[in-house]
Amino acid sequence: MASTSSGALALARPTCDQEDGPRRRHYKQGKSGSMLYDHRTYTCRPGTIARQMKLYEDHGWPVQLRHLGAPVLYGRVETGDVNSYVHVWAYDDAADRAAKRAAMAADPDWAAYLKKSAESGYLVSQVNTLLTPAPFLQPT
Repeated sequence: MASTSSGALALARPTCDQEDGPRRRHYKQGKSGSMLYDHRTYTCRPGTIARQMKLYEDHGWPVQLRHLGAPVLYGRVETGDVNSYVHVWAYDDAADRAAKRAAMAADPDWAAYLKKSAESGYLVSQVNTLLTPAPFLQPT
């Protein structure tokens, strides 16, 4: 993860040809014919977002990469609710999402991260939205 001059986190979007070990991400239609995107917005108590991001970077990020691969996007909100960050994960379909998230939930490292995150008290809300691409979208 790289920081921009404003402190926002940025990730380069992997391409279909980019190989990044276990984090390789294919942007293609899933087995059922439609990708599924998991858009997640987390809001932190004012003044705690940098600490939450560091906690996640140290303890949550490695586990999610291991189970989910690289996200499509992981970034800090620059306008609007600046106490928020967003991440978007791509799955082949609902079954792919369920299997990957179940494997992650069973990982003791993920449980340890969730415990640390809960104990920190930085997060105040979470909103998850599952999206399917518009029929005219041609993933790259």
